[in-house]
This record gives sequence, structure tokens and C-alpha cells, in this order.
Amino acid sequence: MNTVCKLEPVLGAAPPVEGTRRIIGEEERVLYDGYWIKTYPVPADSLDAKKRLIEALTRRLFNHTEHGLNIPGTRLCEARATYAAETDPARRRVKAAMLAGSMFNRATDIFRKLVELQADGIEIRSDDALMRECGQCLLDAMELGRFVRHRSGEEGIDELWGEPFRAFSIPVEDFYESRYIKIGQSMRDIDKIANAMLGNFAQIQLFDGIEPAIREFSEAAKLKTETLRTDPNIFDIWSQLVTASERLANFTPRPQAIPPVVGNSRPVHSVSDGLQLLRNGRDLVFYITRARTPMPKSTREYIERCENYLKTGKVPFMPSPLPA
Repeated sequence: MNTVCKLEPVLGAAPPVEGTRRIIGEEERVLYDGYWIKTYPVPADSLDAKKRLIEALTRRLFNHTEHGLNIPGTRLCEARATYAAETDPARRRVKAAMLAGSMFNRATDIFRKLVELQADGIEIRSDDALMRECGQCLLDAMELGRFVRHRSGEEGIDELWGEPFRAFSIPVEDFYESRYIKIGQSMRDIDKIANAMLGNFAQIQLFDGIEPAIREFSEAAKLKTETLRTDPNIFDIWSQLVTASERLANFTPRPQAIPPVVGNSRPVHSVSDGLQLLRNGRDLVFYITRARTPMPKSTREYIERCENYLKTGKVPFMPSPLPA
């Protein structure tokens, strides 16, 4: 099984600084958050490269956010008008998210036309009116990102929502570097979730033997987080993650003897609650892995649920994912 490269401290030596690059196993890797993350070649910093990047990021954010936000840019005026007229707070939030989606699509439409003009030999300056309109659409959409929720319904994901504007406003090389930082933070959250599982489930007789499945899944998730879909190794890495996920979800708890009530303060752990908690953790890791973006609120709340289950044998309410 492939594994992620972690920083190993050397006695008496100062650790390398964040952003250090090294060749490890014939591959260039960059250090962030204690992980040596696989790097990829950076495209030339051109309008065409930015167009491709913004298009890919726009498709990606619609893939990870709640349904119904992919409103065409041609309907921007309609989306803005219905948002401005809405007075109900809950519906206004949804319409704000829909307006943001339309703004992203309008920006992508403009950028696509600018690249076509450039290909025809027409010089496009950074202060061009269409460039300014494109940037303003992306900026306005990013500011509305606080109203957008992740597809799970658990948490906003405004960092992901702001990526197309960053790709527009900074050099492509700098954008790639910012993604490595987010990947390191995502790996950190995956390890936090896995450690919460290990630290709590491993102490419960029902889940004796769960440790290998948790470790295999978390390692596969971190490996997928650093790997682009265009990587030749994606076939092995994705299948490794899916099969590790299935083994974790299909774990069978051991039978648990029910202790006598008198004089015994140890909780009786609910089997169904424990299995649901395991699957919630697996799903959360999948959300982080696929978005390649940390989800600190969901991670913190999941760790609290694990601790509560160990102490009480029950799991507090956890939001269910939105329908696919």
C-alpha cells in the first residue's frame, strides 16, 4: 500500500521551513503542515491557462456545494433581482447562493471570450473593461460565499468558493502553492478524525480490532488528497481508497456482554450508534478528501461526538447528508 510522506524529526536538527521542496522517491515534494506533498508542473501564466483553471475550479465548487446553484451567467440579472426582492431569511440565503453561482458562470463566460479574442491576435490588457467586470463578478461571488453550504449540509465551504477569484487575481504559480497549503491542512484534519476514531473506538470492546481498518482508510484518504485526477496513478489510488472505505464501513462489532446494573458505572455502548458514528467519520473524510479543503467545524464536532460516545455509549444528533 502506498503511503503519504510525513516529516520525520531529526534529533538536534532544526526542522525545514514550510514550503521547502525536496526530491523524495524520485518525485518533487513540498512541505506543509508536517506532510511532504506531491507537486505537479505549473502551467504557463497566460490568459488561456487561467481560463482553464477557473473553468475547472468552477465545475469543482458546484460539485461540492449544495444543489441548485449552477445558474447560467445569462440569468444574472434575474438572479440578482429575485435575491434583492426576497424578504424571508432562509430563502434569501438560498437565493444569495444562487446569485453567487450565476456570477461565477458570468465570469467564466467573459474569460472564455477574452481568450478567444486573444487567440485572434487582439491584445487584452489587465485594465480592459471586460477584465474588470470578470474580476468584479468573481469578487462579488466570493463575498456571497458565506451563504453557501457544503453538499453534506453540515458546514459552509467558503474557502473553496473563493478559489476562482484567487486564480484570477494572482499568478498561476502562486495559486498552485496556495493549494498545497490547503492540502496540508486537509491531511491534518484527516489525521485528527482518524486519531479521534482510534482514541475512542479502540477503548471499546465492541470495536476490538478496528485499528487496522481506520489506519488503512486514513492513509488512503491522505494519498488521494495530494493526487490530481490527471495523475497516471489515480486508478490505483482511488480504488485503494474505495476498498479501504468499504472495509471500514463493513466492520462487524464483537458481541458485548451486558454488565450488571448494580455497582457498575461503565456505559453500555449502542452498536447502531457506534456503527453510524464510524460511517459519519468515513463520510466526513471523503468530503475533505474530494474537496481537498479542510472542514474545521465538522472535524471539531465529529471529535466531540466520538468523545461523547466513549463516555456515554450514545451519539448526539449528527446532521444527515443532503440527498444526492
